[in-house]
Amino acid sequence: MAPGSQSRWAVHLALLCSAVAALGTLQLLHIRIAIHTDIGLLFVGLVVVHLAQRRRTLARMATHIAQIRTIAGRRIRLTVSDFLLVFITLNVLVSGVLDWSRGGPIHLPLPRPFDRWHLDSGLILVVYLAVHVWRRRKRLRRSTIR
Repeated sequence: MAPGSQSRWAVHLALLCSAVAALGTLQLLHIRIAIHTDIGLLFVGLVVVHLAQRRRTLARMATHIAQIRTIAGRRIRLTVSDFLLVFITLNVLVSGVLDWSRGGPIHLPLPRPFDRWHLDSGLILVVYLAVHVWRRRKRLRRSTIR
């Protein structure tokens, strides 16, 4: 495996592990919220690394969209998917920081159990990540950094 492929695979693996670890620490929240926070921040950092590894691809895709060209459907879906992942991840980060600074969850005007912002955005992220990984499962090991 090429060095770029190895580091890309390592980041994919670390992203998956940190997402699972963040979910696993939810049971420990009554003990220490810092563990969940640290793992969540690690996940956000890994998302930044993942996007940095894809910077050429993302720049090329953004250029194509800015020029309003007809682009193959796959490229558009990849770009939209990357931007959605960034948005959802930032939403989880912001809601977690606000919950932490307040000392409790921020409630939304939605019926239970959909009334907690950080919990809801975290669940949306988990579902989106599951779909994201499932659709790319065959390409994960051989993807390269361009």
